[in-house]
Amino acid sequence: MGTVIEVEHLAKRYGDVQAVADVSFEVHEGEILGILGPNGAGKTTSVECVQGLRAPDAGRVDVLGLDPTVHASALRERIGAQLQESSLPQRLRVGEALALFSSFQPGGPPWRSVMHDWGLEAKEKAAFGSLSGGQRQRLLVALALVNDPEVVFLDEMTTGLDPAARRSTWELVERIRARGTTVALVTHFMDEAERLCDRLVVVAAGRVVATGTPAELVAAHSDGVTVTFSAGGADVRFLEGLPGVHRVEVVDDRVLVHGIPAVPPHVGKALVDRGITPDDMDVERPSLEDVYLRLVEDGRS
Repeated sequence: MGTVIEVEHLAKRYGDVQAVADVSFEVHEGEILGILGPNGAGKTTSVECVQGLRAPDAGRVDVLGLDPTVHASALRERIGAQLQESSLPQRLRVGEALALFSSFQPGGPPWRSVMHDWGLEAKEKAAFGSLSGGQRQRLLVALALVNDPEVVFLDEMTTGLDPAARRSTWELVERIRARGTTVALVTHFMDEAERLCDRLVVVAAGRVVATGTPAELVAAHSDGVTVTFSAGGADVRFLEGLPGVHRVEVVDDRVLVHGIPAVPPHVGKALVDRGITPDDMDVERPSLEDVYLRLVEDGRS
């Protein structure tokens, strides 16, 4: 799998504000890379530098073999970017918007076929201001794809949408990837990142603090799992010798076994082998949100 985006030690300052201090990441062909971080972390500024919309103060950016600061026009012919809702006039009709954007970058699929692909045919004559939140997002995604880009950038695409519209938008992104398009997705929603992203880059205070798949981040930056159950007074010290167990606590009649993610089946088998069969066993696993909050807090300190 080739690399389509390379970012090395990117930095950008606005006056006294260091928006991006040191950001490095890469995006592989055909994947969805999620860029996570709190507001003000430098996510959007970094992506704008990658698209050639802003010039970085330092660092190197390569997109599809092009330097965005030198080859911005050539790069725009090969990438797509989701607009913010405020970028479109409220009275602009759906068909007019698609036809207009298609004219900017000829060579892509006919705009009517894009309108059909994204379920907007019935809204061709509808004004942008009359569309629902989900329909607006469909149009904004369609506009980003009307030039048949190799890479598409999506920034906080589901903010403000109701649950049904959010899930519908997720399906759109999955369809984009299925077409072979590489996606860079800026978000701060953990469920969105887990559902869509192959890998994640976590940014805090203008720096990358962690990179990996959602599962890798949880495994590397958490305390593992905790198995809890009632022991009924039984001696459970033998659990301390199981592979992957960090420690065993007994609080009142509850046993808490802390260890790596593979610990639960070992605990269950060891208990059954000794005739202990608790009916209230529970496994507490750290979530991506737990790990994200820890990484962001550490990155700010």
